[in-house]
Amino acid sequence: MVPEAHDPVAEARRFNEEAPWGEFPRSLGLEVVSIAPDRVEGRIPVTEQFIAGTGVLWAPVIIALADALCAAGTGANLELDAGESFTTVELKANFMGTAAAGHVITGVATPVHRGRTTHVWDVTVTNESTGKTITVFRCTQMLLRP
Repeated sequence: MVPEAHDPVAEARRFNEEAPWGEFPRSLGLEVVSIAPDRVEGRIPVTEQFIAGTGVLWAPVIIALADALCAAGTGANLELDAGESFTTVELKANFMGTAAAGHVITGVATPVHRGRTTHVWDVTVTNESTGKTITVFRCTQMLLRP
């Protein structure tokens, strides 16, 4: 059952403050900008620490953004009973570009499937500075019952 609609920006603000996913996304500077059952948006400022020795953005930073947005979207669509949770069980990413230090990467996640036990989400990650798509990402989230 999908929870009743709320203001997507206010939901994101609450989500960022509560940090229900732990400290790792926060340590990346990940900010969720908007959360709605059918669309989640977020961003990460690219800093020097995220640049690999090859001079390009580490792929795991992009994966962290995309996967976190899918998790936020799944959470926005589920009312979990005590002891229930969900997790990523599969993911795929195609990389087509990168971002340099000083740029910002943004992601927009949209649901492909919202079932009772699995959700499938697509994310487009863009280099906000250039407007170019740098990654397309798909993941499957699975409901975990005790």
